[in-house]
Amino acid sequence: MILPKFYPILDTQLTQRHGLDPVTAAADILEGGARILQFRHKAFFSRQAFEWLDEIAKLANGAGAVLVINDRADLAKIFRAALHLGQDDVPPFAARPLVGPRTAIGLSTHNEAQFMAAAAEPVDYIALGPIFGTATKENPDPTVGIKELRRLYPFAKRPLVAIGGITLSNADEAIGAGADSVAVIGDLFPESGSLRTRVEEWVRLLG
Repeated sequence: MILPKFYPILDTQLTQRHGLDPVTAAADILEGGARILQFRHKAFFSRQAFEWLDEIAKLANGAGAVLVINDRADLAKIFRAALHLGQDDVPPFAARPLVGPRTAIGLSTHNEAQFMAAAAEPVDYIALGPIFGTATKENPDPTVGIKELRRLYPFAKRPLVAIGGITLSNADEAIGAGADSVAVIGDLFPESGSLRTRVEEWVRLLG
């Protein structure tokens, strides 16, 4: 799997805290030039959340972008999207028969043991983090750091996504340490300016 260097994650709760509708935010991200977009909804998956996802899937398809759905193998199958799993979700080997052999699966890891164990799973990319401190999770895992990212990178054997506290000012560090892609969540929302403008900055930075 070839991952774009810029990997935005649309967290619905964070998006709404910034006063934005998730569908509008997704449109801004895709129109800004993103070629991959993860939909992350950690709250109860209501009918409204399903409708958001349905609209976002149409937007991603129209933009020729890869849609990734966080946690939910069933929804990834319904929307013919990629799937991203965490350490507390169904394991990739169990999700693979449901989504099929052609669906891309990503797996989050937070330490050396999880990272090495990911090599035995049927996944297409591995995420490692948090690389820096993160404010987008209530109970974040311990910070991995750039030094550990650089040390573990040679063992990845698959595309590696750095996640956690990634900003415009530190993304180059993560890429320089070996990351093929950087996942961006909180830094999608600038203190001033628009979401689309910030995405355009990211696309210019990473190509």
